[in-house]
Amino acid sequence: MPMSAPPNSASLTPMQSQIQAVAADVLPAIGQADLVWQPTPTPHVRPACSTLAGIIDHTLLKPDATPDQINQLCAEAVAHGFASVCVNPLFVAQAAQAVQGSAVRVCTVVGFPLGATPTAVKQFEAEQALAAGATELDMVIPLGLLKAGDHAAVWADIAAITALCARHAALSKVIIETALLDDTEKIAACLIAARAGATFVKTSTGFAGAGATPADVALMRCVVGATVGVKASGGIRTYTAACAMVAAGATRIGASASVAIVHEERIRA
Repeated sequence: MPMSAPPNSASLTPMQSQIQAVAADVLPAIGQADLVWQPTPTPHVRPACSTLAGIIDHTLLKPDATPDQINQLCAEAVAHGFASVCVNPLFVAQAAQAVQGSAVRVCTVVGFPLGATPTAVKQFEAEQALAAGATELDMVIPLGLLKAGDHAAVWADIAAITALCARHAALSKVIIETALLDDTEKIAACLIAARAGATFVKTSTGFAGAGATPADVALMRCVVGATVGVKASGGIRTYTAACAMVAAGATRIGASASVAIVHEERIRA
């Protein structure tokens, strides 16, 4: 997230001005009052839609997912060259074994889907997942604390998991659940996640009634700049929808319809 001297307010867009105003409130609350948000001087590098498979997290997080379905998910990920498989913690060890020898990473979720779990429990869950073979963790923030304005507590919750991921050379993705937040809260969540060391900020769990939108992805990208990834997830079922997320600033896509998306991509090629 870009930080330095404050830019000329006259040169900011309305979105950038809103982000700067929220940052002025949030950053002091997390002990970073010396930092000032500013726009990214250069645009982030967008992945090409012709290589969508390599940025897709092939996802199966249904509560009734079976071991056979996990094996199928992993086989599809290897066959199509997806970035990762994203599975519930119960299936991490199985998935790690199933994709062994390929470039497919193993992603799982922490504090999912509500985020309303004590930080110590999230840490234990993360430690277990990493020990079982996960190389990417998608954690849900404590949404109620964010809405209450307890930004320091949200920062501490996120930082506990990102630090653990860093020690294990794992990627950390922070789910902010955009469907439940207003724009000010989305900005605050992204600012906090970026300053807490997240590798990615992520739109949604897919369990909150609505998922990613290009507008939310664009806002999140504007907040975090070029140095933090943005993962769009929830309701992305077509090639066109995936490309819209990439155009808005997404560098990772979470989808359960991954095979259909890349099949459509090949038809259009």
